[in-house]
Amino acid sequence: MSSGEKKFFDFLIIGGGAAGLTAAQYGARAGLKTALVESAFSGGQALLINDLENYPGLFPAVSGADFAAGMEKQAKAFGAVFFTGTVASIDKKGNIFSVSTGTETFESKALLLATGASHRKLNIPGEAEFSGRGVSYCATCDGPFFRNKVVTVIGGGDAACDEARFLSGMASHVYLVHRRDELRAQAGVAKKVIDNPKITLLLNQKPLEINGSGKVETILLKNTVTGEQTVHKTDAVFIFVGMTPQTSLAEFIKKDNAGYIITDENMQTSVPGLFCAGDVRAKPFRQIVTAAADGAYAAFGAENYIRNLG
Repeated sequence: MSSGEKKFFDFLIIGGGAAGLTAAQYGARAGLKTALVESAFSGGQALLINDLENYPGLFPAVSGADFAAGMEKQAKAFGAVFFTGTVASIDKKGNIFSVSTGTETFESKALLLATGASHRKLNIPGEAEFSGRGVSYCATCDGPFFRNKVVTVIGGGDAACDEARFLSGMASHVYLVHRRDELRAQAGVAKKVIDNPKITLLLNQKPLEINGSGKVETILLKNTVTGEQTVHKTDAVFIFVGMTPQTSLAEFIKKDNAGYIITDENMQTSVPGLFCAGDVRAKPFRQIVTAAADGAYAAFGAENYIRNLG
C-alpha cells in the first residue's frame, strides 16, 4: 500500500496511551478493523513511571514502559494495526472521518481521540534530570515510594492542596511551596491544608533549581518579596501547577471550562461517531486504570455506533 493511498478502518484511534491501547485491544477483539496512530512511542504518561504498583492485578510492580509494551503487544495480537505519525487534521464528510498526518490519510467510521493531557512544567534546572528520581507529577503514583520521607509540593491550587493532603498520610512531613502570599485553592480546600499539622506552607517562594546526587536532595527557593534564596532539603518534589489537555485537533468539540472534552457514559463527544478517552476527557480522577476503563467504554460505544450505521 503506497503512502498516498487512503487507509480505511472501522475504528481509528489517535493516541497510544493507556486509553488508546485499551481501545485498540477491545475494538480489534470485537471484530472491528482497528488502527492506532501515535506520534512517538506507545505509553503516554505511563512512560514516566518507573514502578507501576497501583494497577489492579499487576504485582509486583513493573515499569510503565514495560506495561505499555505489553498493552501494545496484546492489541496487535487481536489484530489492531499501529502507525507512527503526527496527526495534522481531522475532518468528517457524511459518516466518514478523514484523518491526515500530512504524508498519510486514514478514513474510518468511528474515531477516538485519546491524545491525553500534559503536565505543566516549572522549566527549571534539575526538573527533567530528576524526573522519576524524586521529581513527580502524580502523588497517587509515586507518593508511596516516599513513605516516612520529607516531600515538597509545588503549587497553590486545588490539585496541589489535595495532593499535599494525600501525601501527608504517608510522608513524615510535607512542605507546600507557593509563589504568592496565599493559596489559590478554594477556601475549604485551603483550610484543610492550613490546619494539617503535617503540612508546612512556604508562601512567597519561587522554585529556582532542583539538585541532588542520583536523586533529589534539595530544592533552591527564592523569596518573591525579599529576593532571598534558601536551600531546602527534601527527598522528593511533587509538581502540581496545572495540566493542559491536548485538544488542538478538536476545537469544534464541546468542552468544559478547563478545556477538557465532554463525553457521555460511552465516551461519545458532541459529534456523532467521535469518541474521547483518557486524560483529555472531562472527569474527576485521572489514573492509568481510569484511562483504560475509558478506552474499553469507547470501543464498546464505537462498536454500537458502527452497527447502528447499517
